[in-house]
Amino acid sequence: MTGIDACDACLSRTWLIAHLAGAIEVARHEKRRIREILALSEEQLLASLGGMRAAALAGELEALDVDGLRTSVDEAGLEALCRHADTYPARLHDLDDGPAVLFVAGGAERLVDLVGGDLDDGPRAVAVVGTRRASIDALEVARGLGRGLAAARVTVVSGMALGVDSAAHTGGLESSGRTVAVLAGGADVPYPPSKARLHRLIAEHGCVVSELPPGFVAMRWCFPARNRIIAALGHMTIVVEAAQRSGSLITAEVAADLGREIGAVPGPVTAWRSAGANALLRDGAVVIRDARDALDAVVGVDRHDAPELHIEPRLRDVLVAVADGRDTLAALTHTPADAGPTLAALTELELMGHLRRAPGGRYVVIPQ
Repeated sequence: MTGIDACDACLSRTWLIAHLAGAIEVARHEKRRIREILALSEEQLLASLGGMRAAALAGELEALDVDGLRTSVDEAGLEALCRHADTYPARLHDLDDGPAVLFVAGGAERLVDLVGGDLDDGPRAVAVVGTRRASIDALEVARGLGRGLAAARVTVVSGMALGVDSAAHTGGLESSGRTVAVLAGGADVPYPPSKARLHRLIAEHGCVVSELPPGFVAMRWCFPARNRIIAALGHMTIVVEAAQRSGSLITAEVAADLGREIGAVPGPVTAWRSAGANALLRDGAVVIRDARDALDAVVGVDRHDAPELHIEPRLRDVLVAVADGRDTLAALTHTPADAGPTLAALTELELMGHLRRAPGGRYVVIPQ
């Protein structure tokens, strides 16, 4: 077997947490803190959550076929690395309840390139999170952030959820492919199922990771648990759009506890989707309007290469014209003969994610 750099003790702990998943879900309903549960030792987990099964689980754990676990990881097409491995992301050591094992689709070597190193050295990473029920503007901003950050060789980390998360990953894939999806279930199980193609593309070009074993189907407690990993992997967490009780705010809270920078995209004060992000700004979060703002915060002002637009000159000219206010087909054309080529250029720019059609025949530039 190759790609399994995880010790027996860490793999055994992962097995135990998966087998106590139902009890952890009950504990969540009882308002117990998931992070405190995940910080318990194996003995404490059995005593606290095992109930009538504690003795039987302890016996199974002692007799566990750990090599069989390694085989199942290999057969699922994943790699595994535990917190004692050199390839384990160093920033996860900042978590008191850090995952014992990371299961990786895309390879541990690639994961090191994407998020390896400590807070000061190695590749930079930014977590981009937000609501599942995102507005069109938020989806555009998230996609632009993903594209711009990845173009500047900064890794985009998110949770592959509907809405903002998936848009950020998509932007990263459209650029250099530097993106990491942290899943609440097994790394081999696309979630949500509708994002199976996105899951495949991220595994091919970036990495998909999880702390839970292959085939595991996520329960509700797994999502806030997943959020702590997203926060820890990033040098900064950016909330694009979030309601007052959004799970994205959990990610931001963990990031703040770890001493990471928090950024937020401002939104309309009357919009429920923006209430959480606007509250973060009120409390001192960095204002993020586009990828350049994020790069200034993470890399330093004037210390990064601005994301480049790799488009043909004819398309660039049209994009610049729209940005300058000539935002309708009529304003962009001088003669009837210009209409066809100009409309084709607008359509290409829209498909590339640089423009969006707005009411009244207007075109809007999407932030990069």
